[in-house]
Amino acid sequence: MKYKLLTVFLWGSILATSQAFADKAIFAGGCFWCMESDFEKLDGVTEVVSGFTGGVLENPTYSGNHQGHYEAIEVTYDPSKISYQALLNHYWINVDPFDDKGQFCDKGASYLSAVFVADQQQQTLAEISKQKVIDQFPNQQVVTPILPVGTFYPIKGKESYHQDYYKKSPVRYKFYRWNCGRDQRLQEIWGDKASH
Repeated sequence: MKYKLLTVFLWGSILATSQAFADKAIFAGGCFWCMESDFEKLDGVTEVVSGFTGGVLENPTYSGNHQGHYEAIEVTYDPSKISYQALLNHYWINVDPFDDKGQFCDKGASYLSAVFVADQQQQTLAEISKQKVIDQFPNQQVVTPILPVGTFYPIKGKESYHQDYYKKSPVRYKFYRWNCGRDQRLQEIWGDKASH
């Protein structure tokens, strides 16, 4: 009886964990200010949080040590209004999938692009979506990896000003985004599909 209860408890925990991830998606696409702005405008997205993931260092910080981590966003969404597939489609047209040094004007390991997947379904959909990009650009190498999700560390404390930066400092944000050449490069790659 004790083992049966433990099995039910563990199975329930696994289900709860997978359900917790089911309505979340994690993407890295360079500057998390820009990624946050690009995803928050989607109908069905309920929250976008800036942070770090992908590394082994615990509690990375923006101003301190975040070695091995990607700048990333955690997207919480309502699957009855927007699908994970739609989020992937939106992701690709908001990154430069050919840049192996970073994204746009931001260079370095923490600015690389990546799709982080929580389960087999996300893995399959992400791989299919990546293949579509590869097929669309046969003469270029798509370097954006599909990686297993790990711990996501939201920006917090004295660095919380990074959350919703595009709303808090719209003039500075627009100036940064323009000078970084993000939209210009997205237009060059994706044409009218590019999201602005």
